[in-house]
Amino acid sequence: MTDMPDTTLTSDPSHDEPGDHGDDAAGYYTPGEPIADTKAPGGPIDERWQTRKFEARLVNPSNRRKLDVIIVGTGLAGGAAAATLGEAGYNVKSFCYQDSPRRAHSIAAQGGINAAKNYKEDGDSVHRLFYDTVKGGDYRSRESNVYRLAEVSTNIIDQCVAQGVPFAREYGGLLDNRSFGGVQVSRTFYARGQTGQQLLIGAYQAMERQVAAGTVEQFTRHEMLEVIVVDGKARGIIARDLVTGEIETHLADVVVLASGGYGNVFFLSTNAMGSNVTAAWRAHRKGAYMANPCYTQIHPTCIPVTGTHQSKLTLMSESLRNDGRIWVPKSKADCEKDPRDIPEEDRDYYLERIYPSFGNLVPRDIASRAAKNVCDEGRGVGPAVEGVRRGVYLDFASAIERLGRDGIEEKYDNLFDMYARITGENPYETPMRIYPAVHYVMGGLWVDYDLQSSIKGLFVTGEANFSDHGANRLGASALMQGLADGYFVLPHTIRDYLADGPFEKVAEDHPAVVEARKSVQDRVDHFLTTKGTRSVDSYHRELGNIMWEYCGMERSEDGLKKAIDLIRTLKDDFWRNVKVLGTAESLNQSLERAGRVADFIELGELMCIDALNRRESCGGHFRAESQTEDGEALRHDDQFAYVAAWEFAGDGEPPVLHKEDLVYTAIEMKQRSYK
Repeated sequence: MTDMPDTTLTSDPSHDEPGDHGDDAAGYYTPGEPIADTKAPGGPIDERWQTRKFEARLVNPSNRRKLDVIIVGTGLAGGAAAATLGEAGYNVKSFCYQDSPRRAHSIAAQGGINAAKNYKEDGDSVHRLFYDTVKGGDYRSRESNVYRLAEVSTNIIDQCVAQGVPFAREYGGLLDNRSFGGVQVSRTFYARGQTGQQLLIGAYQAMERQVAAGTVEQFTRHEMLEVIVVDGKARGIIARDLVTGEIETHLADVVVLASGGYGNVFFLSTNAMGSNVTAAWRAHRKGAYMANPCYTQIHPTCIPVTGTHQSKLTLMSESLRNDGRIWVPKSKADCEKDPRDIPEEDRDYYLERIYPSFGNLVPRDIASRAAKNVCDEGRGVGPAVEGVRRGVYLDFASAIERLGRDGIEEKYDNLFDMYARITGENPYETPMRIYPAVHYVMGGLWVDYDLQSSIKGLFVTGEANFSDHGANRLGASALMQGLADGYFVLPHTIRDYLADGPFEKVAEDHPAVVEARKSVQDRVDHFLTTKGTRSVDSYHRELGNIMWEYCGMERSEDGLKKAIDLIRTLKDDFWRNVKVLGTAESLNQSLERAGRVADFIELGELMCIDALNRRESCGGHFRAESQTEDGEALRHDDQFAYVAAWEFAGDGEPPVLHKEDLVYTAIEMKQRSYK
């Protein structure tokens, strides 16, 4: 049956091919030809984006009205792109699986958005934002992309203010800034603890303006289940109406994926329950390379797991690390005590002790690993889950003493409110408890400088692509990238592709369209006719446990190989024994989840192979075999300074690895230090 996986590999993973000695993943993949980003201009780094914008061909207004654009996703990247391309005069179809574009997961971002405005006159600049981002990503991102992101960041703030986004302001009326992890300047603009929500409303109202104008057509409660590729070019999607169950064909001249990240492969994450990888993974199976899939953001500031009953985790904004101090008891004997009864001299403010230059504002990967280490030592706090206390304190007592309760409420009241409602504890009186959790992914579909994937006509924006963050994302950079891609990058680069239009129309009976539609139907039929015994969620939870245990904050060669074996066994059982109730002709959330979990299982295997291939510690991706004498992450630039772009080779075939070398001309690669 189309798309039914064959779990039998054609190569023996235990056998090293000639020339592969020293490669932990030898036999798990096939080496491919190297690739390069041919769209990035040369010359001085501060001139490259202007050069590319000028070189990109234009589309005259009358031709724009003849061109059709499909955008999948309505978060910041997708909503901003739909609004901007609709305003330019293209015919846009916008798709989201939620009941409203306003429910896109971008709404959950709390802390802020970065921009190099230097309002605080504390030494910030475009170049410093560029440098901090490359360093924060542990020198595993493209310098051209990152510099462009820093360059357009200032425009984003002006755009959003003009749209009415209610950023916080200081006494003189200027926009206020606060600090975020990994930097020593204040460049993060914020709207209390609701920044993502306010920015999304701005993009949403801009898009709705175009809906009213007739340039954007909106399809809510629709899930993309396949991309249509005709003669090597993306020409549409197959989507399922999640209310009626109808499978629909939508054709266009170009397709944009803005479908977010795949953190829910771990089951427990801070992502919305519906967040998934299906749109990106279906494109991957059709030829779009998946880049650096093992790069996962572990966020240090989440409410800890409280038991096996949970289906998601809750993020507490990283902005809290501005005023909260992180600590654990020095003695294991004090871990059960009320934290207010533990005197100052018996507390270990471990981030301030280990990293005195940055203290509690070290990057997320550093803070996360440090929290794991103290909990592994037995000094974690809070209730024991499966015999282990996984929590550290985030304490605001000194900040309340310094600023007063009113000052803290003004900055963080909704965050404190949320914590109190979830935990039943008052964080104004008792320190919060936090622990790292999966939050964001830096991996995603490979794109060139124009944001075009390895499939012509398929563009990828926001968290769905890999391009800007390297091995670790600095806080407040997700909103920056999403809006940069949607408002200021894609509208310039996509026109170079569309300048070849108007394109020949594709008929719905074209063989490629028929094949795509049939593959979706066959998949739906399989799930509904497999009378198995296990629920979809049970498979998802088991996959998540495997991924967190073996491909989470710490990885090893033996653990990753074990994970791959476990995932292959799980995959085989899933396709034979999953139980999906209901019908295809109605709202059926079990059916929705089945397709998503099937894709997560395949993605999980590729993530482990990618992590196995990368025998170095970088960002939050700690290989036990690669660390310094004092336990810090140890990179190997001579071996791994590349983007790993994986090509799907067919069911049962090992994936093909294409390497894109990372070359730095404007910045020096060095081992990170935040001490």
